[in-house]
Amino acid sequence: MPSAAVLEQKKQIVSELTEKLKGACAGVIVDYKGISVEQDTALRKQLREAGVDYFVAKNTLLGLAADAAGLSDMKSVLEGTTAIALSTDDYISAAKILNKFAEEQKDFFAIKLGFLDGAVIPVEKVQYLAKLPSKEGLVAKALGSLKAPISNLVYALNAIKEKQEEVA
Repeated sequence: MPSAAVLEQKKQIVSELTEKLKGACAGVIVDYKGISVEQDTALRKQLREAGVDYFVAKNTLLGLAADAAGLSDMKSVLEGTTAIALSTDDYISAAKILNKFAEEQKDFFAIKLGFLDGAVIPVEKVQYLAKLPSKEGLVAKALGSLKAPISNLVYALNAIKEKQEEVA
């Protein structure tokens, strides 16, 4: 039986994990077995620059936190080596970075599953998310769509003006 201090420490860890899971808009769980320290350091740097919280977690503690956060379906993949990436404001950055890394390191690194807004999603949906344009790309497309009709109107009015000048 663990001592009271150890038990209290584990309860604190589960509580912190639960808060992180509840506060995240998106997350990805990976199996990182076999990657080198250099690879892990580079991956962590990329994730940190993207504002993603990436850490290794004990499966039992993460399972308890998942239950408390309403993500019980996540427990089905909590075996072996487990790391988790959580994002509080960007839905696709963790999926993009981890999916790219998983494609490069197929023998050592694999995505187990992900979640969005409190709903667990399979690997296929994580890979789909990774293929979406970035937030900036989507904003640029939306602005381009809004700007196009105005540009076309200006072009048409200019053409009418030039045609009238030719006639005169």
